[in-house]
Amino acid sequence: PTVTGFLHLGGLRTALYNYIFAKKHQGTFILRVEDTDQNRVVPGAAEGIEDMLNWAGIPPDESPGRGGPMGPYVQSLRLELYSQVVVALLASGAAYRCFCTPQRLELLRKEALRSQQTPRYDNRCRHLTPTEVAQKLSQGLDSVVRFRLEKGVEPFQDLVYGWSKHEVAEVEGDPVILKGDGFPTYHLANVVDDHHMGITHVLRGTEWLTSTSKHLLLYKALGWEPPQFGHLPLLLNKDGGKLSKRQGDIFLERFARDGFLPEALLDIITNCGSGFPEKQMGRTLKELISQFEVGRITTHSALLDLETLPEFNRIHLTRHIEDEGLRQKLVRELQGLVECTYRDQQVDPEVLEKEYVERVLLLRKGHISFLKNLVSSDYSYLWVRPSVSREQLQSISAEADEIGKLVLGLMTGQAAASTMEELNKDLRGLQKQTRETKYSSMMQLLRLALSGLQHGPSVAEMMVTLGPKEVCGRIHRALSS
Repeated sequence: PTVTGFLHLGGLRTALYNYIFAKKHQGTFILRVEDTDQNRVVPGAAEGIEDMLNWAGIPPDESPGRGGPMGPYVQSLRLELYSQVVVALLASGAAYRCFCTPQRLELLRKEALRSQQTPRYDNRCRHLTPTEVAQKLSQGLDSVVRFRLEKGVEPFQDLVYGWSKHEVAEVEGDPVILKGDGFPTYHLANVVDDHHMGITHVLRGTEWLTSTSKHLLLYKALGWEPPQFGHLPLLLNKDGGKLSKRQGDIFLERFARDGFLPEALLDIITNCGSGFPEKQMGRTLKELISQFEVGRITTHSALLDLETLPEFNRIHLTRHIEDEGLRQKLVRELQGLVECTYRDQQVDPEVLEKEYVERVLLLRKGHISFLKNLVSSDYSYLWVRPSVSREQLQSISAEADEIGKLVLGLMTGQAAASTMEELNKDLRGLQKQTRETKYSSMMQLLRLALSGLQHGPSVAEMMVTLGPKEVCGRIHRALSS
């Protein structure tokens, strides 16, 4: 990736397809930072990209942070290597120095646009003699190095698009491969690095498909064997528009901050694309690796519906809760969320005990899309014990004491209900044992005693989630205060 910003969903998908392809074939997944355009480098972006790949669960085997046998993995640290290759290309005549000024190039661009043509360099400097080049260099004129495009491009077999070729010499001017500041352009740097790092396969965005013939000409000029290329179709909004980076709503940091699980992101960006036998929600990374076939990737753009992401998250959160090891991590996260959310209120240490928090997670499994849902106002009753007096309960029903005793008997008896359905049935049975309290008033009284709230989840849901011990404790406290 370039380091002009932070990792977004499109970049994650490209990284993921490379990762699962490498793992399926017992290969090595390499992260190499493209920072040749120094004017656009964002400080910290390289580290941020690697951090996000680690967070997503697809860590590179070799990278700037991790190191490796083919480093350095940052292009700005490989300038000497590119320089040596350029010298060889100049010597063979495959490249030449260009002294055209930015002003001349801009005039060419404007003239082409005025004539409704695609702007291209007119290859003026490719015809300079060695004497003319030496003379201009002796005058201290600024120059770049351009690669000489030749006609007669050979077709190549793309892993996704099949046989392909683009006669680049007929539609483009000779491209710059080394800029005036001594930095290579992507065209040269990726070819040199792929060769020296022993890259066998490259999966990259479809926007590079037309440039591949140009890169293959460079491989040919250098006498190197190219890797196999596969170009991934675009990742678009569900309406077919480009994913917007402006709002910052497709960057991974935002999803991590909002409580999305990395597995949900990996699932949705592969579910909306291709490369797998069928669309299936809830695939794990292990399943993605085993099911992936590069030949199944279609050339159609992948349409991403982010509105369905909470549902993907619910599925993977449920899986996390069901897994003993992952559940313990969620327990610790939820304890931290509760302390952070309710620090200004009286949180009893008992409601932060591991067993209680774990019970809440298991009971709410499948009902929540995010862990943070459990610290929303609807669930505040789980963590903050209400301060309710006996008088408040009696203002709802004069039979408050009797109702309390009936509920205590139900929760401590042998037939204590375990499901909401059973509990609702039992509560209706209790109401019939009162003299004059209506069912709605009894529910209002119990909701107040258990949560201090007038609205929220059903009383049965509250009782099941709190558990018999906590329900009895809260009713005892309310009736004795």
